[in-house]
Amino acid sequence: MELRQLQALVAIADHGSFSAAAAALHTVQSNVSSHIARLERELSVQLVDRHSGQLTEEGAAVVERARRVSAEIEAAVADVAALRHEIIGTARIGMIGTTARWLAPHLLDRMADVHPKVRLLIGDGTTATLEPLLSAGSLDAAVVNLPQNSPDLVERPLFDEDLVLVVPLDHPLASRDRLTLAELDGLQLLLPAPGTAFRKEIEGASAAAGVTLLPLAELDGVRLIASLTTRGYGPAILPATGATEGRAVRQISVAGLPRRTVGLVLRRRGRPSAPARAMLEVLAEVVAANLDPVRGLHPPS
Repeated sequence: MELRQLQALVAIADHGSFSAAAAALHTVQSNVSSHIARLERELSVQLVDRHSGQLTEEGAAVVERARRVSAEIEAAVADVAALRHEIIGTARIGMIGTTARWLAPHLLDRMADVHPKVRLLIGDGTTATLEPLLSAGSLDAAVVNLPQNSPDLVERPLFDEDLVLVVPLDHPLASRDRLTLAELDGLQLLLPAPGTAFRKEIEGASAAAGVTLLPLAELDGVRLIASLTTRGYGPAILPATGATEGRAVRQISVAGLPRRTVGLVLRRRGRPSAPARAMLEVLAEVVAANLDPVRGLHPPS
């Protein structure tokens, strides 16, 4: 089994066909076909459906391992360079959108100052989409809503964040500065998708207070909820950094709402590369420097 065979299979998974994979690898289609055929002979299975260009179940399993193999080889090169006191390479991190909006610029600026030769790749998504990418090796780390449930990942809290009620300006509650959780009983809200950590936090607090929150709609992604609230589709409970107050909406403090915990998740197995370790050190520094209770950002409890 050769690395270029695994690279060919990953390229097909990423680009959807033999021809597109060849273009991405800067080679010809016959080379890609040859690599896949040799890999299939060695494993005695079909890895790619030749009619659809899609991976078989066996192919998907091999791709998941192949991504980790590639990441480990890249990490080995970076670690050797770090032993010469030169941190060079790529660090990949995913962030939930509301946190990325304020954290990513600080991280980029600080990394450019202290580790200018590290190429930083930042992707945004939801907790549900980022955790599988981390487990598969496509990311070195992810900043997500805690707690997470994967046994393959380990978590480190970064900060706690206030939750607030955001309502359109024409809503009956818009004139209030502060509410109790009991006053939200029966209120129709734009809620996070069922099963998400954020939804569980909201439901746990409301159930403990004997309050029923009614879903006006259920949505996966805090930024989507915030966008719809701003456009007048309904009130929502949002983290402080995701609740932009302006002409269209108003933020209201709610006594009884818990704080959301945002944290870093890493793969339980394997050692992060030198660039990834450098990024994680800077990330902790940047978060600590930008905690601000006035903005609803607090040290983790």
